[in-house]
Amino acid sequence: MATFSKIPLSGSTDGRLIKVAQTATAGTTIHTGSATASTIDELWLYAVNSDTTDRKLTIEFGGVLSPDDLIEQTITAESGLLLVVPGLIIKGNATALIVRAFAASANVVMIGGYVNRITA
Repeated sequence: MATFSKIPLSGSTDGRLIKVAQTATAGTTIHTGSATASTIDELWLYAVNSDTTDRKLTIEFGGVLSPDDLIEQTITAESGLLLVVPGLIIKGNATALIVRAFAASANVVMIGGYVNRITA
């Protein structure tokens, strides 16, 4: 029987928002998935832009080498939390998949959220 656990993002300190410091690939680590093949992480990520200018955010969802791994969205200035990853999953892998982010300007976009970890 599968078990479900709601856990903080591994890149977060005690569930706090993660400041996106990087402005190019490889981005700031948001979450590192499991190295166990029977584990699935369902990610819910929200972004906030504290700047007075809209900023482009790029999520590197599990990889950095392929355009297929990139999720791009403009985060409106001072807009509060915007959903940027709506429950997408990464599956455990011998080499754990990493979700990273970079933004057009350093240290003004923050990412928060949680992981629903599903284990068989």
